[in-house]
Amino acid sequence: MSVEAASPLDTFRWEPQPEVARFYDGIIDDFLRRCPPAAQLAERMLRETGTRFRDWIDHLALPQGYPSGDWAGRLGFVYEGGGADSRLLHPGGIFPPIQAQPAEVLRVFLKVDSALHFLLRNDGVVDVLPEGATRIPTIEGLPFSAYRRACAFTGDGAELWVAERHGYTGFIPGDGPPDPAAVLRHHEAFQTRPRDLADDAEGFEAARRLIDVAIDEIGRDRACDLFFDAEREYWRSRNRAAQIQRARQDALGLGWANHDHHTYRSSREWFVPLIALFERLGFYCRERFYAGREAGWGAQVLEHPVTGIVIFADVDMSPDELLSDFAHEPMAARHELGTVGLWCKLHGEALLQAGMHHLECTFAFDTLKEQMESECGVRVMKPFTDFPFLRQAFTEGERWPVSEDRIRRLLERGQITQDQAAQFREHGALGSHLENLERNDGYKGFNQQGVSEIIAATDPRRHT
Repeated sequence: MSVEAASPLDTFRWEPQPEVARFYDGIIDDFLRRCPPAAQLAERMLRETGTRFRDWIDHLALPQGYPSGDWAGRLGFVYEGGGADSRLLHPGGIFPPIQAQPAEVLRVFLKVDSALHFLLRNDGVVDVLPEGATRIPTIEGLPFSAYRRACAFTGDGAELWVAERHGYTGFIPGDGPPDPAAVLRHHEAFQTRPRDLADDAEGFEAARRLIDVAIDEIGRDRACDLFFDAEREYWRSRNRAAQIQRARQDALGLGWANHDHHTYRSSREWFVPLIALFERLGFYCRERFYAGREAGWGAQVLEHPVTGIVIFADVDMSPDELLSDFAHEPMAARHELGTVGLWCKLHGEALLQAGMHHLECTFAFDTLKEQMESECGVRVMKPFTDFPFLRQAFTEGERWPVSEDRIRRLLERGQITQDQAAQFREHGALGSHLENLERNDGYKGFNQQGVSEIIAATDPRRHT
């Protein structure tokens, strides 16, 4: 990965890391051999949710001298943090951290939305307890803590743990926030925030005020965690594929902890304020994305250094705007609407009325497609990326009704035809998707040409 470049388009250039991936796969394979209950869970994950065990790993804790040799230096790991929270990270891709402090046994920690929910759903996986007895292991860390963990299964020198995080990257379970009621209060405020106001400016201002108050009371990282939990719930409420897949993952107590990135669409007018809100929550601008002159749109990728949340923020733009600081410099108004701009005019801003365009989660690509189509009645579109290290496809788009006021304004401005207006009135327009993604070899980037093609394929004007 390059982080120093003359062109902003080359600032983050991600490459597959096959050698590092083989290193992790060797540890995971050894762990699953040593811990049969974990292997059984891995089989259920694939069979019942279309997900891979390795994509749920939060971090690893390795015994002294395991594996042998100078693997950290040879593979390019770097140290971060200090004391009990020190870790080894690989900066070249998406790989789980490794605790720097040696463990007594080989431990794999799975990331879940709720440690309690995981344990309640998976106690039945254990078939070695006497006389069919059941147990709920002790959860380390008080409720509402930024980090909770629990040992779920044990094997031969191996333990499977679950890790529940809320804006914390360390390894020390928490004793709870100073004011648990404040956490609940702000979570509820984000879930019920006003989205459909008379003026979009009022909606953005309302979101900003809620974010600022939450940051002041519970800290930026916890506020970010709560905000995006509420965003995923709002999106799920409007997408059938998301509801089905979340129920499948909840049946194993997993939640949405396999999310890869959150995609927001924005009009040109509100793009800079949108980025400002995300930066207020602690995000930094990562790579820029441009789908090509023929596509007419670009994106800013953002990442949060603590929660690990990634955002893909889409906007209509021209090639000459790509090299400007389009995330921070207001874009000039223009009459023509591209795919992204039209979506916003039909449904509202993604931050407000519409909600996210899609959530992309990590899956076993072919397995999920087969299960969604044969078991769940959800069609998965043709892949728009099909590389060995990156595979992507949308579920068929959710159609949303379009209000007459929005149709009328688009007609008055000459931005849609009468035929298109009639179709939007009768059939609505494509709104949101769930995205099926598989990453291999730790690849952290995106496929610009492929995304260009799928965005064109989901333009509402092509479905009238």
